[in-house]
Amino acid sequence: MFADVLATGIRLGIRDRRAVTIGYPTVDLDTLFVHGAEELFRRTGVEVRYRAVADRIRISDGAVTAVELADGTTIAADAVICAVPNSNLRGLLDDLPEHAEIYAAADKLGVTPIVSTNLYLDRPLGTRSAMEAIIGGTGVIDEVFDRQRMHGREPNGTWLYCLTTSGAYEQIHRSHDEIVTEQLDLLRRYYPEAAEARVVHGHVVKMPKATFSQSLGTAGLRPDQRTSVPNLMLAGDWTRTDWSATMESAVQSAARAVDELLKQPARPA
Repeated sequence: MFADVLATGIRLGIRDRRAVTIGYPTVDLDTLFVHGAEELFRRTGVEVRYRAVADRIRISDGAVTAVELADGTTIAADAVICAVPNSNLRGLLDDLPEHAEIYAAADKLGVTPIVSTNLYLDRPLGTRSAMEAIIGGTGVIDEVFDRQRMHGREPNGTWLYCLTTSGAYEQIHRSHDEIVTEQLDLLRRYYPEAAEARVVHGHVVKMPKATFSQSLGTAGLRPDQRTSVPNLMLAGDWTRTDWSATMESAVQSAARAVDELLKQPARPA
């Protein structure tokens, strides 16, 4: 999967004649994404409804007319971008002629669990870079993120390391304490400096359905953003994009969905 990401970057770099970079945020994700979006929404009059669970997208005469919510509320719509994970799709698109094919693809794409473990240690690990991969860890992909190097964090007696396990099919079912112990043992196996390290504080974040399952043969399953209904688009990292299961894929899918909607002629009120 990572090789595919690199290959995609090279392909786009050649096409666009500009460098492609892979980076990481130096601030929390709320600061990076949410605060600016909220300000833009405020200036442009966008309404965000929290905990408004969509139940079904209504289609009539070949066009989207409304979205029904789980609480019985109906929101009229002249266009809809359905941006939900593939694991939450069933039922939403029942009015769409090709819904059976899309549901089948969404089911076959499956899910991949990710577990992030934040360990505050009483000493440094001796990492050489901000991000280091571990071969033969507890999942399909295991990475160690040195938060001191990444964010210029001052330890003040505790060194923070984030261990991310992608494809955490077994780890996802373990308890908080079991995961912390397992990850500390993993660090001790790869970092001699961790032999006597003590966990000052541990915090585990489980994401059972973090992404779709990026396995061999799935590329052809990913549906396009466009549907047979001109004012209904799909978005999400699991739809067809240049990228694998990443935030960049989700962003690209949304941009494509919006571009396709803007191409449609305005519908009469």
